[in-house]
Parts: sequence; structure tokens; C-alpha cells
Amino acid sequence: MADPSSPPGELASDPGRRDRGRREPGRRDREAVAEHRQLRYVPPPGAATLLLVRHGESAPFREDEPPPLLGGASDPELDPVGVEQAARLAERLGGEDLAAIYVTPLRRTAQTAAPLAARLGLEPRVEPDLREVFLGDWEGGLYRKHVREAHPIALRLREVGRWDVIPGAEPAAEFAGRVRAGIARIGAAHAGERVVVVVHGGVIGQALALAAGSRPLAFAWADNGSISELVVLDDLWTVRSYNDTAHL
Repeated sequence: MADPSSPPGELASDPGRRDRGRREPGRRDREAVAEHRQLRYVPPPGAATLLLVRHGESAPFREDEPPPLLGGASDPELDPVGVEQAARLAERLGGEDLAAIYVTPLRRTAQTAAPLAARLGLEPRVEPDLREVFLGDWEGGLYRKHVREAHPIALRLREVGRWDVIPGAEPAAEFAGRVRAGIARIGAAHAGERVVVVVHGGVIGQALALAAGSRPLAFAWADNGSISELVVLDDLWTVRSYNDTAHL
């Protein structure tokens, strides 16, 4: 006999059909509430993504054979280790959609960029404002010597976080100003694009410190051949990664 409380055509002896269409407690409430899952980072519209690459390892300093200078700055060529690092960098980034490659006037950056530029068919562009910090009396390889020997000024440099404790070195404000200008110029030229910028350890440190509002030398020790990612949109700079050496 049909259950009077059942809809027409539904039999009381079919408990599965009787429950069909019923909602478990709270189900309707859960369906009515939107879910917001965690998302992957996406650069803001119009932002440029700069892959800041520290040049490969340069030739060692020999006290009986000072390196060549360019405008007073040390300009050694890549060591064979640095050449290998450049090749590995090209393998790592060779499949990327890159709009441009930038280097500095110092040849170790151009030599590092060369394998990647050849693979992508891009002609590197020179950004003079991103040359390495000028080390004054310690140019020509003396910086390496004095750091290795724990010179008192080298210890002071790390303590206060300023390159300009070195006699004759570039003033901190001037260095920060030109790094900011160089990065901003590249960012403005590549809205919505990804570019590689092969530079120097001091420059990477200064650029990321500007972005993070940190001590000037907090990011100054990137490894040769490493990649650090900086997203630039006008005055909004975002550090996405630092010292990535997975390809090495």
C-alpha cells in the first residue's frame, strides 16, 4: 500500500527512493558559501620580472699579475669554472620566454650571457648603471686579498654593511641611486615581460635590499651563476627568490 506521505508514484517500501532529494544537515549551507583556495603568485599587470644573474666565476687574482681595469674598475675575464657556469645557466633558462638580456660594461657579464644569448637569438643590451660597486683603493683584486686575510677594514665592512668604509670606494648613496635607476629603467621598458639581467654580487645585493628595505649588504653574497628574481612595477619591487643555484 502506498504511503500517504509519499509523492505520487513513490512506494513506502523503497526507502532509498524515499530519501532521494533530501539533504544531509548543513549541506545547503556549505554549498551556499564560496571557497577561496590559496593561489600561486601572479605578477601584477604591467610588472616586469627581472632574473638577476650573478656573472660566472672570474679569473683568480694573482698579486704578480693584476687584472685589467675598465674605467678604474676590475675587469677580469671568466675562469673556466665560470665558463661552465654560463653554459649551465643557458641550459636552465634556454626554454624561458625572455624578452631581453642585459649586461654591464664589464666583460665577465657579457661572457656569462653569451651562451644564453646565442641559444635565444638575443643581442645583449648594456646597462651602465648596473656595473659593480667601485671599491676605490681595493680595486684590481685587492678586495679578494684583504677579505681572505681578514683585514680590519674588511671586518668593519661586514659589521656596518657599507662598501664605502673602503678608502676611496663609491659612496653608498651614489651606488644605491644608480642601481635604483638602472633597475627602474629596465622595468619600465619591459612591462609584462621577463628579462635576464647579468650583473654583479654587489648590484644584486643592493637591488634586493632596496626592494626589501633591508640592510644594504643583507643580500650581497649571491653565488656566481646564481639567479635571483625581482618583480618591478614602478616603485613597487618584490623579491621572489634569492641565490637559486639548482642548475649548478
